[in-house]
Amino acid sequence: MDEIRRLFAAYIASHPVVETAFWLTALILAAVVVNFVVKVALVRILNRLISGLSFINGPDLVKSGVIARLANAAPAMVIASWIDAVPGLPAGIALIVRNVANAFNILVFALALTALLKLGEKLWQQRANGTGRSVKGYVQIAIIVVYVIAAILMVAAIIDRSPMILLSGLGALTAVLLLVFQDTLLSLVASIQISSTDIVRVGDWIEIPTMNANGTVRELSLYSVTVRNWDNTYTTFPVRKLVSEPFKNWRGMQESGGRRIQRALYIDQNTVRFLTDAERAEFSHLRRLTDFIAERTKEIDAWNARLGPAAAIPANRKRMTNLGIFRAYVENYLRDHAAIRQDMLLMVRQLAPGSDGLPLEIYCFTSNTALADYEATQSDIFDHLLAILPDFGLNVFQAPSGRDFSSLSSDLQADRAALAAPKA
Repeated sequence: MDEIRRLFAAYIASHPVVETAFWLTALILAAVVVNFVVKVALVRILNRLISGLSFINGPDLVKSGVIARLANAAPAMVIASWIDAVPGLPAGIALIVRNVANAFNILVFALALTALLKLGEKLWQQRANGTGRSVKGYVQIAIIVVYVIAAILMVAAIIDRSPMILLSGLGALTAVLLLVFQDTLLSLVASIQISSTDIVRVGDWIEIPTMNANGTVRELSLYSVTVRNWDNTYTTFPVRKLVSEPFKNWRGMQESGGRRIQRALYIDQNTVRFLTDAERAEFSHLRRLTDFIAERTKEIDAWNARLGPAAAIPANRKRMTNLGIFRAYVENYLRDHAAIRQDMLLMVRQLAPGSDGLPLEIYCFTSNTALADYEATQSDIFDHLLAILPDFGLNVFQAPSGRDFSSLSSDLQADRAALAAPKA
């Protein structure tokens, strides 16, 4: 056995190329063995130990692949450490192999760090669930910085130069880089502004007419915003549009707990008139008008009493109108409505009359901000007001339709027939 070993050593010594190939193969096999031991044995054992730790979110850490990615550095570290020990290997080749192995290790550590950053983003989303605050933009910025630094260090490791030399050379390329990465830089600044000012969160209902977006923000990243519209379509646009384009965020309405109703009834102005004493007495029996009419009657009687003989002329006297009574009824009706916020602005007002009639606007806030409940409340209110409007001698203005002209034509024909008929 010793003789065989001696002959093998002599053969290797007399053939340098074979010796170099032998030790190079041995180094590669050692790297393969180390890779197998680290990935199969150590990584699996370490993953099992970590997955049982709840205080560091072990299962999520295992799924992120941080440890598995770090394990890829083991064979490269073996090669980089022992490549110079291979006899007969030219120094230039050994230097290239070592530099490439070091660059590979830098890449591995960069990938592991990005996986760790993504894990941090996932844990943040789990703990900040419901707040709508997203750190995805910051994480993407950090990942870009990691990759840029890793790229510089990898190039420096391959060419075996200081990274500062590469950084000093980037100064001349600044203008080109700004032009190439213009959109990225604008998105970066916009993302920082949005995150710092908190003007938009994931889950907010936003409306951007220029982008045809009207729905809930589903994703807010460094480069883009994804909105799920109410028709279940998706709209994606650059995040900088949230800074450069006007948009509406409905979060304030949702947080306040009150959603505004601002809609008008268009009253036919020809139906507005003064009330008679009999009508005023009749309306005073309505529960929502009893106190108002009693108080208003005292004010009017006192004012008219001061007129003296001039009060004999009706045009001089102050009188109630059917529209004024109806306006008071609507306001008291809203005051009694269980779905209307009484601590928010509530008013019934007249707007400037026009060709479509006299707008009587209802301005109030519902206690239900959900779309279906809000629309149901609004419809319930206007159903009642439209139905009770004729009781006050008022009509809603409506442009004449074909049916109205047909009815008018029938009436005219009946009148002509009546006039043409011989009198008895």
